[in-house]
Amino acid sequence: MAASLAIGLRTAFMVLGCVSTATVLYTIITDGLPFRKQLFTPWMAATLIDFYINILAIAVWIVYKEANWIWSIIWIVLLICLGSITTCVYIVLQFLMLSPQESIQDPIYFVLLRNRKRNETESKSIMSVLSARILFSVLGCLMLGTLVYTLATDGSPFRQENLTPWLSATLVDFYVNVVALSVWVAYKESNWKTSTIWIILLICFGSISTCAYIVLQLFRLSSQDPTFLVLFNSNNSKWL
Repeated sequence: MAASLAIGLRTAFMVLGCVSTATVLYTIITDGLPFRKQLFTPWMAATLIDFYINILAIAVWIVYKEANWIWSIIWIVLLICLGSITTCVYIVLQFLMLSPQESIQDPIYFVLLRNRKRNETESKSIMSVLSARILFSVLGCLMLGTLVYTLATDGSPFRQENLTPWLSATLVDFYVNVVALSVWVAYKESNWKTSTIWIILLICFGSISTCAYIVLQLFRLSSQDPTFLVLFNSNNSKWL
């Protein structure tokens, strides 16, 4: 069952990575490069803020995951530049690196777990629980403020003129990252109803829901706990 899950997720992210790549290439061919002032509409700006807050959440995991800080920087630069293409490539590589035993035991746990250096015995925390709570609370409020401001000044996003080719491509990019975050939420939650509610909130409210979920999980940890425990469900946390 677990091995099938590993194969299924690996295949899914391969397909999603190809979809993201094809979307970017198609949009470049049909609409040109995105670096044009007329494309930077209020709702494109709001979407990009939403997008990069989710990117930051994924980047924090990558920094924890990578034992070598140079590789962390390389992956983060790729994540900023290529978005969900990088997310998919990175996740697929982590699944490919699993041993047969890890794939059978709990593949998501081992994908999330830090790649340790030889002779390293403890996983690192790149920030305290309190700092992480403050960071993601601020980011969630930033996105909420951006959403309210854009609604107040530019109206509803559901207008034909807003749906430019590059906004459509950005939304594809955005929702591929939402899929990655949704897999994590489904792994974290023992109750499928709770998982479903959070995934719907992620789809509807994007990084506001991402930040809210992360902050709620951080409040389940004590201030003395290592922050990386937020990645794992209660069963797996006991192994660390």
